[in-house]
Amino acid sequence: MSLEPVSLAGKVALVTGGNGAIGSAIATLFQKAGARVVSVDRPGSRVPDGVTFLPVDLSERAQIEALVAEVEHEHGRIDILVHCAGITRDSVLWKMSPDQWSEVLSVNLDAAFHLLRQCTPVMRRAGGGAVVLVSSINGQRGKFGQSNYVASKAGLIGLAKAAALELGSFGIRVNSIAPGWIETPMTAAVPAEFREKARAETPLHRLGQPEDVASAALFLCSEMSRHITGQVLRVDGGQLMA
Repeated sequence: MSLEPVSLAGKVALVTGGNGAIGSAIATLFQKAGARVVSVDRPGSRVPDGVTFLPVDLSERAQIEALVAEVEHEHGRIDILVHCAGITRDSVLWKMSPDQWSEVLSVNLDAAFHLLRQCTPVMRRAGGGAVVLVSSINGQRGKFGQSNYVASKAGLIGLAKAAALELGSFGIRVNSIAPGWIETPMTAAVPAEFREKARAETPLHRLGQPEDVASAALFLCSEMSRHITGQVLRVDGGQLMA
C-alpha cells in the first residue's frame, strides 16, 4: 500500500448535509482529494464550488430512492457515502412532542438506513465501497434535553456496526465518526458558558473545527483505512474521557 498523499481519484462520493459546516468541509476535502462529489441538502442550499448539488428532503424515503438512482445514472457508480445531515429539536423528554421526536429520528437515523439500503446494491456493482455515518459523543454519553438527538446518534453507531458485519463480504466498509464540540454556526448560538465548559473538559484545550471531522472522514473513506470497519472514531480532543 502506497503512503503517498491520500487520494480519492476516480471515486464518486455522496455526502448528505453538504450545506452544513461539517458537510461542506467534507465535500471540499473530498473534492480536493480527487473525488467527484455529490452534495445533498435542503432546496436552496449552497455548496462548495465544483461540487454537484442535489436538493433532497431526507425525511422522504421516495426522494432518497430517487437520489441514489440519479447519482448512479449520472456517474455510473457510488463508491463513498457520508451521512452528515442532522437536525435538532431540543426539549426535555416529558415536554417533547411526538413530532419533535419523529422529525429528528427521521432525518438523522431513518435516512441513514434508507441511504444504506439503496446504496448497497450500487456499491456491490462497483466492487465495494466505504460508508461513514457521522454520529456524536453525545450518542455515547447522553445529553440533557436531547433525548431524540442522542437516540438518533446512538442508533447510527449501532447501525454502522451491524452494517459492517453484513456488508464486509461485499468489500463495503462501514464506520462512524463521533465528534465532540465542533465550532459551527449551530454551536456558535449556544451560550458562551457551555462553549467554555466544553473547552475546559477537552484535554487538548481547544475546540474542534469542521476540518478535523473532514480529515477523519477522508481517512476512513480512503485506502489508508482499508482494513478498518465497524469502528467508532471519536474526533473530540479527548472530551469524552473527561
